[in-house]
Order: sequence, then C-alpha cells, then structure tokens
Amino acid sequence: MAIVTPGVEPASTLLAAPPPSWLGEWAGFAARARFAELPAEVAQRTRLALLDCIGAIAAGAQEAETQALAARMIAREGGGDAPVIGFAGGARPGTAAFLNGTAGTMLELDEGNQYARGHPAIHVVPALLAAPRGDGAGFLMALALGYEMGSRVGIASKLNVAMHPHGTWGTLGAAVAVAKLHGASAAEFRGVINMASSLGLATSRNNMLEGGTVRNTYAGVSNMLGLTVWDLARAGFEAERDGVATIFGKVSASDFRPEEMVAELGTRWEVARNYFKRHAACRYTHGALDALARITASTGKLDPSQVKSIAVQTYVWAAQLDSPAAPNMLAAKFSIPFALATFIVHGAATVPAFRGPARENPEILALASRVTVDEEAAMTAQLPGLRPARVTITMQDGTRHVAEVTTNRGDTEDPFTEAEVREKFHELTDPVYGRERAAAIEGAVMGMGPHTEASALVELLKS
Repeated sequence: MAIVTPGVEPASTLLAAPPPSWLGEWAGFAARARFAELPAEVAQRTRLALLDCIGAIAAGAQEAETQALAARMIAREGGGDAPVIGFAGGARPGTAAFLNGTAGTMLELDEGNQYARGHPAIHVVPALLAAPRGDGAGFLMALALGYEMGSRVGIASKLNVAMHPHGTWGTLGAAVAVAKLHGASAAEFRGVINMASSLGLATSRNNMLEGGTVRNTYAGVSNMLGLTVWDLARAGFEAERDGVATIFGKVSASDFRPEEMVAELGTRWEVARNYFKRHAACRYTHGALDALARITASTGKLDPSQVKSIAVQTYVWAAQLDSPAAPNMLAAKFSIPFALATFIVHGAATVPAFRGPARENPEILALASRVTVDEEAAMTAQLPGLRPARVTITMQDGTRHVAEVTTNRGDTEDPFTEAEVREKFHELTDPVYGRERAAAIEGAVMGMGPHTEASALVELLKS
C-alpha cells in the first residue's frame, strides 16, 4: 500500500536506495589515510590542537564540580589505567573520556573551528587518550581524521537554532578517530559513521544562555560514546545506510549538503583552519573583547566609574549574549556585558576574571548593567568566515571611544603564533603539573611522530 503522508518513506524505498556515494568515498579515504601523507603544517597544527586540549582539560579539571564528579564516578566504578587529567588517579576508558571531555569545556578555552561552528578537537582528544594504541604518528593521524569528520558534518549541515553544537557531530569525530586508531577497514568506517550519527545528543542552546552547566558534559558524552561505537561495530551492530543525512538533514539539523563532506578531501584539512582562544569566555564575546582591547591599548586602563555606557553592535549569535546577569561562571562567560566589564576592571578576560569574586564585585556588576548589545544585519551577513563587532564607549565627560574588528584574534585570518599557543599551555598547566612536568608534556606532544609511542604521553598525563 502506498504512503501518502508527506515526508514519510516506506521501508521498501529505504532498503532499495543505494548507499550514498559520499560515504563510500569518505570511508575509503579514512581507511587509506596515513600520517606520512599529511602536509607538515597540518601535522604541526594537529599537535598544537592536542596541546591546547590538554591545557584546557588540566585547568578545567581544577574546578570544584569536575573534581567532585571525578571523585564520585571513580569511587563508584573503581579506578583504571586511563588518565583523568588533573585528578589524582585513573579511571576506566569510558569514564576517563567523559571526565576529560567535560573538564575541557569548563573554562571556554578549548580550540574551535569557525567554519564548523563548534569545537572539534575536544570531542576527539579525550577518547584517544583513554585508549591509546601504537605510535605517535598513528595517534596524530587519528586525531586529524576525527577532527575532519566532525568539522565536515558541521560545515555540511545547519543545526536547528535551538541546538547547542557540543555533543552533536562531535560523536562522529570521536568514533572515526577511535576506529582509525584500531585500523578500521573502509567497510568498518562506513558502519562506524552511520552508527555514530545516531548517538549525538539532543542539546539545548538555552543551557549556555542560562548558565546550565550540564552543557559542559556534552563533549564528555561524545567522547565516551565514540569509544562505545567501535565496540558496537566490532560486536556486529549495524545502522541505517545514510545516518548522517537523516540526523543532520532532518532530525538535529537541516540542509545537509553531501558534497561538502568530500570537497577537497585530503587536500583541505579542517584542523589547519582552526582557531585558538586566549579570552576565557565564549567565542561570541571575542569580537567585542578584541575591540575593547584596541580601545584600552590607546587609552590605557579605563576608570569604570567614569564609563557612562558601552554599546556593542555585532552578529546575531553574539548579540544573543546580551544579559548582564552572571549567576555562575558559565553564564558570565556567555555574557558580553559581563565580559567587557570584567575586562575593564581586571585588564584581561582571564580565568579569574569570571570566578566568584569577580561575579560578586559591585563595580563590575554596575558597569555590566550599562552595556547594551544589538545585532547589526550587515555583520550577521559576514558569517561564518568573519565575526565582526563594534564597541562604542561613552565616558561621563562625553568623550567617545570607538573600535571595530572583523574577525577574532586567533582565527585563521589573525592567528596566534605557535609560541603564543605554547605560552597559553603553560599558563594553564604549570599550576597543575609544575613547570618541569608541563614542559615534559609539551615536549612529548610536539615531538609526536613515527618514532614515539602514544602511551608515553599518557603516562606523563597521569597525576
């Protein structure tokens, strides 16, 4: 009997459809990919992405919530050999992947990809660290490939506006990386990709806007499930023929464009188009923060009491962060008014600038209440390649200071140097590991290649 309801396909039609060509091309590419064929600049960028994630995890692991969560889970499940970065003791692989992924997003300092509109590496690194195999070259190849898969799904689709990108296509990235580490065949990659597509979360964007810190666990869940997908594949579980098109074309997202999954595949590596962060806040705040930094570079430190008002014009997703309220650290990091106010008082948007004392500082709170944030359509039109913002500060005496940026510091258009990324790593890890051991971790990461063992890095990460 025919089905007449629009959008509903009978099983006979689904089963008769040929496998998607893009998936066959991707699976074959993933199976063949070798570290020796990676361009040197891509390999080095992959090392920096790994280094950046470790730093973000180590620092985020010091937060009270992450320490308490690790203690509870390890006490319940027992310890293990997988490193829980920044915590005294190891855990089982899935638990370690979850805890490290969660810690890595706590401080809003992990790298990202503006074209994918998310944070690919933190959805891959914890899964790989939980179950390392082979040499450093294989580890880096798996990371680059997992990063590529997650990013390309983000590029090829448009998430529902109510969705938060964490925990969605990141599960695909983790699963592909783990499969590569285990030497998956093209057929196995096909199954892994299809299964992982169904295991993303139904995430809520409102959590980031309201300070819902459950949002910080999304990447942790993706890493944990990335490990699980490989077990499912090896155990014989199966999935639909084109899970990515279903989930990211109809369920979690729309407008899936399969051609983007294979465009310049193998020559354009998304990890080489990533960005790094120095402001410890949501990236949507960075344009305004960079504009403010330009103003204070010429004026010197501003007296908060003499600032009458601050007006921000920016693109739509940044304009959404208009509330001056900062009930917890996450909410503060997703508030342009608070971010600008704490920057003026502290001189930078550092980790301490968003902690409890800063959020209770009456001077910061009063200044944040004098900040307005509005969308400018012309700036929204420049997404995703550019992230513009204009900041206008009006002083009590009528003086106005104006600065505008088109992109964020750290983006591919205005990148941080390798030295700056390494400096950031030490700022985050020296307080956790001490300078000498942090330097050893840095050396292990940046020296990764065919003549090193991935397990050596894992041993260094164990507290």
